[in-house]
Amino acid sequence: MRLNKFVFTTLTLLCFSALANAFTVIIDPGHGGSDPGAIGCKSKEKDLNLKVALLLGEKIEAECPDITVIYTRKSDQTLALKDRPRIANKNNGDFFISIHTNSAQSSKPCGTETFILGMAKEGANLEVAKRENSVILLEDDKESYQGFDPNKPESYILFEFLLDQYNEQSLLMADLIQQQFAKKTDRENRSVRQDLFWVLHQTKMPSVLVEIGFISNSSDENYLISKKGQNEIASAILEAIKQYKYEYDKKNNGKYQSLKTEVSDKDNPTYRVQLFAAKEELPCNHPSMKGEKNLTFFKENGYFKYTSQPVDDYEDAKKLHSALKEKFSDCFIIAFYKGEKISVKKALSIKK
Repeated sequence: MRLNKFVFTTLTLLCFSALANAFTVIIDPGHGGSDPGAIGCKSKEKDLNLKVALLLGEKIEAECPDITVIYTRKSDQTLALKDRPRIANKNNGDFFISIHTNSAQSSKPCGTETFILGMAKEGANLEVAKRENSVILLEDDKESYQGFDPNKPESYILFEFLLDQYNEQSLLMADLIQQQFAKKTDRENRSVRQDLFWVLHQTKMPSVLVEIGFISNSSDENYLISKKGQNEIASAILEAIKQYKYEYDKKNNGKYQSLKTEVSDKDNPTYRVQLFAAKEELPCNHPSMKGEKNLTFFKENGYFKYTSQPVDDYEDAKKLHSALKEKFSDCFIIAFYKGEKISVKKALSIKK
């Protein structure tokens, strides 16, 4: 068999077998309603949190149909701190993400950081926890918090004996989020931290609290109120969720399958858009596929090269390329004729 003959495999992406689990993400926009959170020169924390949260949810629903999104709030409403984990637990969430905007007395601190539950290793971290927990003081029903006072250091002693069974998963997500922030935004990476947040303590699932920037820093605030900034932040968290979901499915026997069907090209040339190449055959939920379905691949020089479905007309191929380039910046058009990969120029000449 000649080396330039290719066998195509159509990926009918049956993303979940019977063993796979549904996956629910709880998105919690911090503060809201009568609780504005931190206040900047041009914006309020509650509004920034909500805008990013809703945009994140829209992106998840558009690109990850196998993920269910639940919000703790979808409007500018007052929500008791205790109700946020209650909503998450009631809906059996698989992951809880609380979105917040940071603030400091000085205008110098800037950048993003993601918190997991744990004892603060830096004094400054505890101040963040006190601020985010302080919403308790605004509520009438303080009995639900069992005497917890966010301003009293002794109240945090109860956390010292906390064994968080979700620490490993929370840390994984937090690290993925900060990695994506570093890739997709130009904000300073303040890394993964841990602290004693009531909302993380009460959720019965892996949980993180994301500080998307400092409203007290003019550069950060301008970035956070811009559509560009909000889109980059939401996109970064989305990519982290995709990667986390991939690892989650591997560990929870979410076996991904593909229905393989050999197909041959027609007598006339056909065109495909090559998206990316990998050293191994990938499961349909792999982050590299960015939510695209019904892809094909062919093997060449030891690589699995993933492409779009074939089209007969070159103009259609150009339109497809233009659409896919938004997700796959390095994609390009390739051509095949009678099972052989040929240049696009040759394909166009055959069709004349």
